Amino acid sequence: MTDWNAYLDGLGARRVDDRHRDFGDPHQAHQAQEATALMPLVHLGVLEVSGSDAKRFLQGQTSAQLDLADGDLAAPTAFCTPKGRMLANAQLLHPAPDTYWLVMTAGLVAPLRAHLGKFAPFYQVTLRARDDLALIGLSGRDAPALLETRLDVRPPAVWYQARLGEGVVLRHPGSLPRLLLCLPTAAAREAWEALARNAVAMGNAVWQWQDVQAGLAWLDAGQQDAYLPQMFNWEALGGVSFKKGCYTGQEVVARAHFRGQVKKRLVRAQLGGATLPTIGDEVTDADGKPRGEVVAAALDGYGQAEVLAVLTTREVPEPLSVAGQPLQRLKLPYPVERLDPEAMAAGDH
Repeated sequence: MTDWNAYLDGLGARRVDDRHRDFGDPHQAHQAQEATALMPLVHLGVLEVSGSDAKRFLQGQTSAQLDLADGDLAAPTAFCTPKGRMLANAQLLHPAPDTYWLVMTAGLVAPLRAHLGKFAPFYQVTLRARDDLALIGLSGRDAPALLETRLDVRPPAVWYQARLGEGVVLRHPGSLPRLLLCLPTAAAREAWEALARNAVAMGNAVWQWQDVQAGLAWLDAGQQDAYLPQMFNWEALGGVSFKKGCYTGQEVVARAHFRGQVKKRLVRAQLGGATLPTIGDEVTDADGKPRGEVVAAALDGYGQAEVLAVLTTREVPEPLSVAGQPLQRLKLPYPVERLDPEAMAAGDH
């Protein structure tokens, strides 16, 4: 990853902080609505689980049905405590025999590896942070055609994967086509140079805004052990299999679903201002009482703050606000209802 960071330095990608790189254009989010955007996704990382017992090991730890991770479907998944609270949410890939990749927030790769490492001695399995992989985002109406033309790979359907050399290409949901390339650093440099001929380099804050638009929240280190998967609408995105056997936290997750006991839900909203809140900032009601917290935030194409927040499902005194900025709810782009990954695997893609 040091080579990839050095390459980004050479491209003029400014280090904003550990989670962000940008190219100095304050209007990039607006531009991304029309142009094809090429982004270094430095906020994401990959944990590899490999070995002859990798499938069996993961089947007992994650909300995904491992039989469906066949090198085609690459569905969302979650890792939970025995009380059903998420330690990480991720996308599960199967890039090679006896090998699985978990794409997640970069800051959770080491903590999840440490957690899973407590169980690994009982299996023939190896856990490795794949710091040698680089992640690139490509979005826009012409992104699928550009990928096929420049890199000779057919774009996959949403939550599916396609092989690209020793890496993979994923497709994430969004109002515009969004492709994620996960490649060894040398291949990533070649891919960037090929795609940059017809795409505009932008900071990864644009991809994070597109995640907010898509109602897609990724757990961060400060949010571990706080939320059921359903509080991130994870079952509505196909991230929970209710048809598989036991895994850590399964009983609590299933009981909350079947008994309708999910008391908080992810909502999408716009703030009446241009100040980005901090992850974890409280959402307060008209009486100043906390009713939830921000779990993702980004500036939209017009410089206003958009957020994803986990809020109580009960009626509360309106209006709501975050750090003094009024909050206006926006429509999620998907119904908040169960989507079985088994149905995703059987669907037309």
